[in-house]
Amino acid sequence: MIVFDLECRAGGHRFEGWFGTSDDYARQQERGLVSCPECGSPDVVKAVMAPNLGRKGNQSTALAPASSKAASSAAGPAATVPAPVSKGSLPPEALQMMQTLAKMQAEALKQSRWVGDGFANDARAIHYGEREPEAIHGEATPKQAQELLEEGIEVAPLPFPLVPPGTAN
Repeated sequence: MIVFDLECRAGGHRFEGWFGTSDDYARQQERGLVSCPECGSPDVVKAVMAPNLGRKGNQSTALAPASSKAASSAAGPAATVPAPVSKGSLPPEALQMMQTLAKMQAEALKQSRWVGDGFANDARAIHYGEREPEAIHGEATPKQAQELLEEGIEVAPLPFPLVPPGTAN
């Protein structure tokens, strides 16, 4: 998991984006899936950010950020929350909240079926009674998601990035 500081060029808003890899970010950006959470603008770029340097092996663990191993044992392997970007960048309460949210997402996804990039079509078929109702998750462009909402079809983005089934190594 990699965390980028992102900036909205339209409104100057700064926010974090979590991605599996740098390539995941680039692919999502190309497909128009990265947008500003404040204004919705797709004109988003990586902001200048400080590097996340690991501690030296001879430093005390008291100075190290919370370990991702502890986060994965709390949230399960599919919902690992990485350590903060830099020492003190997140209050412990915020990290705990993110771990809890990641665990909730992982549990919800266990009861949902991956439909990939056919999400918009499947959501419509379920909404209009052409298919049996079921919980689904997949990929949709911002435009597709907006169209679904305009049709009265309830959709929501996942709070944490998801690695599609069969693509993880």
